[in-house]
Amino acid sequence: MHWTPRREAFRALIEGENCYHPGSVFDPISGRIAEEIGFEVGMYAGSVASLAVLGTPDIVLLTLTEFADQAYRINRATDNLPLLVDADHGYGNALNVKRTVEELETAGVAALTIEDTLLPQAFGTVGETHLIPVEEGVGKMKAALAGRQDPSLVIAARTGAPGITSIEDTIVRIKAYEATGVDAIFMSGIKTKDQLQTVAAEVKIPIFLGGSAAELGALDDLAKEGVRIALQGHQPFQAAVKATYDTLTALRDGTPPKELTTPAPGDMMKRLMQDSAHKANMKEWLG
Repeated sequence: MHWTPRREAFRALIEGENCYHPGSVFDPISGRIAEEIGFEVGMYAGSVASLAVLGTPDIVLLTLTEFADQAYRINRATDNLPLLVDADHGYGNALNVKRTVEELETAGVAALTIEDTLLPQAFGTVGETHLIPVEEGVGKMKAALAGRQDPSLVIAARTGAPGITSIEDTIVRIKAYEATGVDAIFMSGIKTKDQLQTVAAEVKIPIFLGGSAAELGALDDLAKEGVRIALQGHQPFQAAVKATYDTLTALRDGTPPKELTTPAPGDMMKRLMQDSAHKANMKEWLG
């Protein structure tokens, strides 16, 4: 399949003047829903991937292969939706980061983030979050860029420094990562508008923000600070879990299937599974 047009569309978004909320997706159907509703970007997060694939917390038990396979399934199921993915720490050191970029590019992602968090959790650090040295982070960003074959693929350097160390350290890190040639800076842990403005003044490339973005202002306000992607969290997966739990509970308690209110209507299911297109193919090729 040809992924470059999606990547070019994503680049056009972040090189513009607006800020966008991505639609959080986790499987082919949720990807199609986000595209049908009109989200400009889909977001496949590492935390959601851990839940969707393994049913585990976000503690880096997921493998690169498992993550890339699910990203490919989402991309394959959609027509034009650019997919931004959270590639965590790149599944290892800088050599692993290069491999991660190669695999995710092949899987069709439009953009990916590589973070400078020390992952997986080191012995003796339970309950603590640490960052790798900035020099190691620079090596990872260089490796990520070396792994890219399609120049339209967006690579963002991600740091959690605002919530772990300090704003001063954040600025040191983003300047170092920006100097490697990455396309964007992703930050998690920004708490106030003042912090955002202080950091934004030092950044010359597009900014992506983590889940705290909603507390920092409306999209127009964020756009003025150079923010182009602002996450809202991953409520769709949580909603799917709740609907499934409630439906199974109702069935277990004796509610007749026809009386359930949680299932999607039949016409919606047929549309999202592209039932008519598949039936047409069956008629033409198998009839």
